[in-house]
Amino acid sequence: MSSGLILLLVTAALVYFGVAQRVLDRMRLTDRQALLFIALIILGSFFDIPLTRGGAVTINIGGAIIPMALAVWLIATADTGREKLRAVAASAATGAVLYGAIKVLQFEEMHTVIDPIYIFGIVGGLVAYVMGRSRRSAFIAGIFGVVLVDVAHLVEVAVLRIPGGAAIGGAGALDTTVLSGLVAVSLAEIIGETRERIQGGPEQGEDRPEGLKNADFTVPAGNPDEAAEDAGEMHEVPSGDGEKGQDQNG
Repeated sequence: MSSGLILLLVTAALVYFGVAQRVLDRMRLTDRQALLFIALIILGSFFDIPLTRGGAVTINIGGAIIPMALAVWLIATADTGREKLRAVAASAATGAVLYGAIKVLQFEEMHTVIDPIYIFGIVGGLVAYVMGRSRRSAFIAGIFGVVLVDVAHLVEVAVLRIPGGAAIGGAGALDTTVLSGLVAVSLAEIIGETRERIQGGPEQGEDRPEGLKNADFTVPAGNPDEAAEDAGEMHEVPSGDGEKGQDQNG
């Protein structure tokens, strides 16, 4: 079993037991949605879709299609256009850094202390966090950045007519994609949580629902929608009290 699948299973266990609840809340994901995507990635990793005759170019369902679908969905459900733009820009920057690192760093098989898969996964996660900042944007950039490198390699093979094939999301890319995304969101959570504790509360506008960005209270670790409903109840004046006030003034 690959390291990427092991990480996904560990992540699924954390989600199931509620350990990752805070991170999921900040990313606007429910436990069921997270577990569904993890299951689809694991199952899809065993299937490749040929893009050319003969299967020289393939795309892996779990290593590319499902992660891209998740990233696109997270971008589409982002609160503001600024956050969407930041996620896209962070993804492009992460992909560019990884592509450059692959070209510059030449690893010889069996002569490296750390597997290049882990090196590029960690580098991708670091760049994604620095560029994305928020949990959602960092996670999107960590996933999309690795997939963009595979797409760039495919274009390079086609333009330069390099012999051999290309596998988008395959040949270890799943491990790098999973590691990059998890490193990015973990850094965003750890550093963000530390900063929030130092500042005494969440930074205004950071990873918060649109309707709560100007609120004067801290968003609890539970469902943001429930917090929004609570905010509305705090400002709601009961109709009965209003009628009594009118009778007294009258």
